[in-house]
Amino acid sequence: MSISTKSILLATAVSLACLVRADLPKVTRQPYRWNNVEIVGGGFVSGILYHPAQADLVYARTDIGGAYRWNPKTKRWIPLMDWIQRPDWNLYGVESIGLDPTNPKRLYIAAGTYTNEWGGNGAILRSSDQGRSFQRTDMPFKMGGNMDGRSIGERLAVDPNMPNILYFGSRDNGLWRSSDFGATWTKQDEFPIKLHTDGIGICFEVFDTRSGRKQSATPDIYAGAAGKGTHLFRSRDAGKSWSAVPGQPNLIPHHAAFDTTGSLILTYSNGPGPNGISDGAVWKLNPKSDVWTNITPDAGKGFGYAGLSLDAKHPGTMAVTTLDRWSLGDDVFRTTDGGAHWTGMKDAAKLDSSGSPFLNWGQKSPKFGWWMGTVAIDPYHPDTVVYGTGATIWGCSDASAADNGGATHWTVRAQGLEETASIDLVSPPVGAHLFSGLGDIGGFRHDDLTKVPPDGMATNPLFNNTDSIDFAESNPMTMARVGRGGGSSKSGGFSTDGGKSWTPFLTEPKGARGGGHIAVSSDGATFVWNPERLAPSVSTDHGATWTLCQGCKIGFRVFSDRVNPKTFYAFDPRHGDIFRSVDGGASFTAASINLPTGGEMLRVASHREGDLWLASGNFLMHSEDGGKSFKKIDGLSLVSTVGLGMAAPGKSEPCIYVIAAIGSLQGAFRSDDGGSTWICLTDAQHGFGTMDQIVGDPRIYGRVYIGTNGRGVLFGDPIKN
Repeated sequence: MSISTKSILLATAVSLACLVRADLPKVTRQPYRWNNVEIVGGGFVSGILYHPAQADLVYARTDIGGAYRWNPKTKRWIPLMDWIQRPDWNLYGVESIGLDPTNPKRLYIAAGTYTNEWGGNGAILRSSDQGRSFQRTDMPFKMGGNMDGRSIGERLAVDPNMPNILYFGSRDNGLWRSSDFGATWTKQDEFPIKLHTDGIGICFEVFDTRSGRKQSATPDIYAGAAGKGTHLFRSRDAGKSWSAVPGQPNLIPHHAAFDTTGSLILTYSNGPGPNGISDGAVWKLNPKSDVWTNITPDAGKGFGYAGLSLDAKHPGTMAVTTLDRWSLGDDVFRTTDGGAHWTGMKDAAKLDSSGSPFLNWGQKSPKFGWWMGTVAIDPYHPDTVVYGTGATIWGCSDASAADNGGATHWTVRAQGLEETASIDLVSPPVGAHLFSGLGDIGGFRHDDLTKVPPDGMATNPLFNNTDSIDFAESNPMTMARVGRGGGSSKSGGFSTDGGKSWTPFLTEPKGARGGGHIAVSSDGATFVWNPERLAPSVSTDHGATWTLCQGCKIGFRVFSDRVNPKTFYAFDPRHGDIFRSVDGGASFTAASINLPTGGEMLRVASHREGDLWLASGNFLMHSEDGGKSFKKIDGLSLVSTVGLGMAAPGKSEPCIYVIAAIGSLQGAFRSDDGGSTWICLTDAQHGFGTMDQIVGDPRIYGRVYIGTNGRGVLFGDPIKN
């Protein structure tokens, strides 16, 4: 079976005339300047690769946030996949990166986030300019950049002797080969693992370059797999036939590389990771004799090994990472004698977390790391070692100090790499311009969007996930937030100083498990909270006591009127019903029923009472009477969320922001006239894949904040002519 490329230059702009029909609202373009709200890191860095033939050329891959290239001048990572548009959101997760060791300009990316039924098929992206532009070949199977085994690799590999040949190891569809620089692919039916394994499939391919010669396909190829029993296979005839390597460990190989003596070094775990590992090892194979040597640094039980990197300038020097060593903390082990002796680098390490203060997690110092699936030694500056974790990249420039028992000094090296998943965003009319609720790393108060918050994340209470934030419209120093995880016994808290400090709620609604949604009355006197899997409750004493709201059910999401402190609205996304309270949240009665379902974002405008905007699946709805009646805004579909921002000059109505489709054009849009006409803010170079939140700044006309699922939080400003 073979497939061919679409040969699409993905950066090519598409004219609006081709995408928007004449019977739809008028849509124009306005160029926007996009930047990330500075957080730095925030997600799982699953692979880091130095190019062997060009100094300072480094790539990183993430599980849901795309691929990056290092800029040695600015010392920041450059995102390479922001061109991915909303319909292709599944390509943002990177399964593997392939480097052509003979040509630094060539780059290959295996893109695809999920193997679930609802995840689309993956694609091979190829670039001849280091990721500045790509061509795309759609593959007939799914990839799993955010599935178990995502730090295994690399599944995508280029033959160093004949770089037009590439191999890709799929999860459930066997081994694939290309002989035309990745343009077309053919399944290799000769490979022993052809179809479903356990969702992990073929982990990597490595070439023994000395077995062949330049301009000819390398004869000896090794491929690791996660099937039952045998996990390592070898071809002696350039992939025409394969057989199991004898004597191999009964573990899953994660990474493999040939050292200068011709030995194959492999890291092993008893599972794919990044969780669920309880055993592992590091082994050395002599390919000529098939003799195996166990060179495991620490044979303690309860963890495995994953990352592997060899020093290109110093034979025998290499580094490996542990995986899921929860009791002692994961470590980087270093050897200078081929694995005879190892030194753990963690205990003597000095970590400077000032580049990402949130890494301290409310403690005095940060952890060395967790989910450490990748490590890389700079081939041109081997004292430089970097490794990825579940939240960032750490790096040192004095690795050899560990060889004599000295301390190594590590700094955050994820600048420019923004991989947070956004859950909620708010922009108050005074104080800090942006508050974010994020997955895994809580959330932040940003006084300066271009700088990492100096005091880290919001604490007291500390959450892993901040699910909802709100502020009092006429008293915006009063705020509330709710979330989950983080080790705190409290699931919510309030602030009276604009989010500079927080106080946990004294009590919580009976049975509360955290999360959900919080609404603050316009004067800040009342909080209404619907915790996850509970009906809403109201507090008039900043969370000291809570009373169940009458007329509301589990699954309702509550919002405050931004003018009248006694009015709240509850939306039932399952049935499309709007309920309203006029007694400060004590009781709710139906205002509208049987509205379109499919969404749950209700925005309440601040310029007058009862002005509601509802993003509900295929529709954008507007009410000017507190939800008694709604008008459909014509021409929009696939409306996932809506936000409001400062009115345009000379206007009194707020700007409307949506993530939606108009005709076949999808992206972020702004309307300055209440939805009659629209301006498209995203373009062919800025699609950002999955955009989950959108909100305008109430103080700056045209500024918009977008929360993504894996590319962090972005802010955009119109480019003035």
